[in-house]
Amino acid sequence: MQKIRVLVADDHTLIRDGVCALLAFAGDMEVVGVAANGKEALEKVKELAPDVVLMDLVMPIMGGVEATRRIRKESPGTKVLALTQYDIGEYVFPVIAAGASGAVSKTTASSELISGIRSVHRGDSFLSPSVARLLIEDYQRVAGTRKEHDPYEQLTDREREILKLLAEGHSTQEIARMLVISPKTVDGHKTSIMAKLDLHNRADLVKYALRKGIITV
Repeated sequence: MQKIRVLVADDHTLIRDGVCALLAFAGDMEVVGVAANGKEALEKVKELAPDVVLMDLVMPIMGGVEATRRIRKESPGTKVLALTQYDIGEYVFPVIAAGASGAVSKTTASSELISGIRSVHRGDSFLSPSVARLLIEDYQRVAGTRKEHDPYEQLTDREREILKLLAEGHSTQEIARMLVISPKTVDGHKTSIMAKLDLHNRADLVKYALRKGIITV
């Protein structure tokens, strides 16, 4: 059986040695080289053509993200599996965008690291559970921030209802009768809508509603 040829890139000697010792017991893997920085990893990939590179993300001379980008461009047959202990948004998103097939935490179980190498070698993606959890949390945080930054999301249900009616051309009195509220209340909602959406007149309001798909022509 042909073994999976692995290059281990990490600037910490203890981690490199530990990973190499672990992979030696896997049975179907062979460590063909090690590198202490991204530049050295790039050179070793060209020299040794490993199947998989275990890539630390923060290293001197050249970091793991840039090394991954260049490896995937210059040696597309080599897969990259990122090793990380850092914030998901700042480090893992960029390395995935650079071409890594997955990421595992340095605190992950040895069985997960081995599974990750096997997965990316056969062309699949792999995220260790801890990294996947962080990925989901980060996505939810970003999505929540985007939602907060959309002024429309700040409108109440009643304000959205009145916005639609105003954009459709209904007068304050008509809206008051339709919603069984006072004209003064409608005007109050209208003022709040204009302020939240940074609109200055009815024409702006209609244009906004059209862009947003609240009304159609």
